[in-house]
Amino acid sequence: MGKHNEFGKEGEKLAVDHLIAKGYEIREKNYRYLKAEIDIIAQKDDVLSIVEVRARSNDQIIPIAETITPKKIKLLVAAADQYVTENELDVEVRFDVITILKNKKMFKIEYLESAFYHF
Repeated sequence: MGKHNEFGKEGEKLAVDHLIAKGYEIREKNYRYLKAEIDIIAQKDDVLSIVEVRARSNDQIIPIAETITPKKIKLLVAAADQYVTENELDVEVRFDVITILKNKKMFKIEYLESAFYHF
């Protein structure tokens, strides 16, 4: 496995730990539907959080969360709809992003609730 893949998996584990510490129940990790993959599906009370994890090892000029493309958002929305339908859930669905920046100088995790909206 390439170093970037290992770091991505490490980032997802850190994100899961962060969500659990905030009181979320982890329902799924790496949920796949057609061409879409949801990194984490977590629930707290009646809110289902569809979480995209973005981990970087360098501090780029573009904020990490802004690297999520409209195509990726469309795929996440389709996968979330499928998950809610197949599990017959009656919950509010929210799309969140957890960004992780880790390099020699710093470690920073940021949780962006309602990072984007679907229509």
